Amino acid sequence: MALGWTKLYQGRKKTIMAVSMALSLSLGACSTNPATGERQFTALMPASSEAKVGAEEHAKVEQQFGKFMTGDIANYVNSIGQKLAKNTEREDIQYRFYVIDSPMVNAFALPGGYVYVSRGLLTLANSEAELAAVMGHEIGHVTARHAAERMSHGTLAGLGAAVVGIAVGGSAGQVANLGTNLYISSYSRGQEHQADDLGVRYLSRAGYDPQAMADFLTSLDAQSKLEAKEAGQSGTGFNYFSTHPLTAERVQRARGEASQYPDTNLENRAAYLTHINGMTYGDSANQGFARGNTFYHPVMGFAFTVPEGSVITNGTTQVAANHPNGTVILFDSAKDANKADPLTYLQRTWLRGENIGNAEAITINGMKAATASFTGNVQGKPVTIRLVAIEWKPGEFFRFQMAIPTNVGNSFINELKKTTYSFRRLSESEKGSIKAKKLIVLEAPAGATVASMAAKMELPGNKQEHFLVLNGMSANERVIAGQPYKIVMD
Repeated sequence: MALGWTKLYQGRKKTIMAVSMALSLSLGACSTNPATGERQFTALMPASSEAKVGAEEHAKVEQQFGKFMTGDIANYVNSIGQKLAKNTEREDIQYRFYVIDSPMVNAFALPGGYVYVSRGLLTLANSEAELAAVMGHEIGHVTARHAAERMSHGTLAGLGAAVVGIAVGGSAGQVANLGTNLYISSYSRGQEHQADDLGVRYLSRAGYDPQAMADFLTSLDAQSKLEAKEAGQSGTGFNYFSTHPLTAERVQRARGEASQYPDTNLENRAAYLTHINGMTYGDSANQGFARGNTFYHPVMGFAFTVPEGSVITNGTTQVAANHPNGTVILFDSAKDANKADPLTYLQRTWLRGENIGNAEAITINGMKAATASFTGNVQGKPVTIRLVAIEWKPGEFFRFQMAIPTNVGNSFINELKKTTYSFRRLSESEKGSIKAKKLIVLEAPAGATVASMAAKMELPGNKQEHFLVLNGMSANERVIAGQPYKIVMD
């Protein structure tokens, strides 16, 4: 017994020494960053490996978001990015710029110079300078090597936690993973400020108005608050701020930083609006989109309708509909290599053999389907879970998952049944007639007002609020005759 304890102690001692040596060796692997002038610890992602890491992650980005946009807008964004890149401190990076075909307002960068902006962000920006500000910020994350810094420190946190776990006999893996995930899940406040500062620097060096950074952040704040308001939420929605948090202090800080540079007033607003004129606004036909409480997918060829009052959110892999009474509907697709019938698929594959006694085969608009329900809990509250599998073609299914609070009445249950049986194939004429919304740039005529321009907007909700946010205008600003403005039309 004593011998066993000695071996265990010696084993732990060797492990602690080995990890401590690794930490000591890594701590010496610091370098001075040419962009920030600071000493950085990036041992676990040296500059020589950034391109490799970026290329690997780039493939995952394309897999997640689909093919990137091409043509005029992609070339235009790349030209702006390359103009900024020429004014950075790191000549070892070959920058690549991509436009993601997504309505979400977002931008991000990967090590090795991979920078991405979304179509939704392009529709929100109001000048070339504002777009350049966002891209400059993301380039700042690359030149400052924030991803490498996060990875290195995050892994060190895991190693340190492992040492503690071994020493005290705890669950080292859980501690390490928790610490690492919390550390690298988002940029620190200091890193965001540093990227803002570098973005303003690159804006100025490229000849743009350095105040464009604060201008875009202000528009982004307004857009996020409007989204949250229309969704009945407090705070902000899920967008660029989810990983790039905004505060009034951050906007003021960006303005203060910009005041240190020459005011060029170069915005290139007219040229920018020309490039984005006619761009798809919101979800595209390739992704499907909502019109009222009906979701259409012209490319895949289906549609379904959810209960009135539901808010439809179109994600990358699923569509979600949230009702004010707490009901949640998730819609997605799945494949079955066995090409089983819907009932067999639901029981043996989707439910993994769980014995659900009420599973039954049904028919939905001529398509084979199956459904089942059971009780469960969502966020600690009892719900009824309803599953529906619809055979689109052999081995391919579309699926509804409904989480229904137990206190909803029979009338609403009937509405959910209607949702199930509303799923249908679109005719060829319907596929051609259902179009995505477009961003249109119009010159304001003489006598135009915010109200008259907003009335042209084909959007639900408060059209004047949407018009002001879309055009980066404050509530007391007036429309100027002869100037171009963005509106949304079918």
